[in-house]
Amino acid sequence: MTGVLRRFPVIALGVIGLTTSLALVHALTRWSSPQYRVAVFFLAGYLVWLVLEAHVTVRSAREDPRTTDRGTVLLYGLARVVLVLAALLISPSWDSYRPWMPLLLVPFVGGVALRLWAIRTLGRFYSHKVRTVTDHQIVRTGPYRLVRHPAYAGMLLAHLAFVLFFLNNASAAALVVLLAPAVVVRILVEERLLLDTTEYAGYATGLRRLVPFVW
Repeated sequence: MTGVLRRFPVIALGVIGLTTSLALVHALTRWSSPQYRVAVFFLAGYLVWLVLEAHVTVRSAREDPRTTDRGTVLLYGLARVVLVLAALLISPSWDSYRPWMPLLLVPFVGGVALRLWAIRTLGRFYSHKVRTVTDHQIVRTGPYRLVRHPAYAGMLLAHLAFVLFFLNNASAAALVVLLAPAVVVRILVEERLLLDTTEYAGYATGLRRLVPFVW
């Protein structure tokens, strides 16, 4: 069981990557339809995102599962897997092209870019598992000047756009009932750990978690 938990980030990556790849092939076979051309960009973008984040996923799988993560990586990963499967395996609510479809690529790409920027800014301090390292430092640069958890903000923004494009009842429910609460729980667990560091309380003062001026 411990081995499965350790490798879970890689397992989730594989499931999402395979499902997205198959959906991309399907969309390419329907390239003549404008809605499927937009779908190709969404799916190709999602695959590029997975590849760019793969090194972090593999590194996280090598870490000791006996961390202060409290199972949030499992909850968070399962929510993401369910969301992607629901969006891609169940027919969307639309049956033809809509003018707003390409516009959703903007928040999707913006969310992915924000997340990757946050990961790059944290460098070796970032992990898919909640933990600190011996020389842990509070990073205040880049997107961390705007919100305390920009990687999660980018994750939610990208998946919101993804779900709105591949919209069906199951994908919407997965976003609202699974992924968003999983992110909130993960943030609360992470902040409980970070508050043990001498610098985090001061950094958090006056800076919102996910959305400036909101929360």
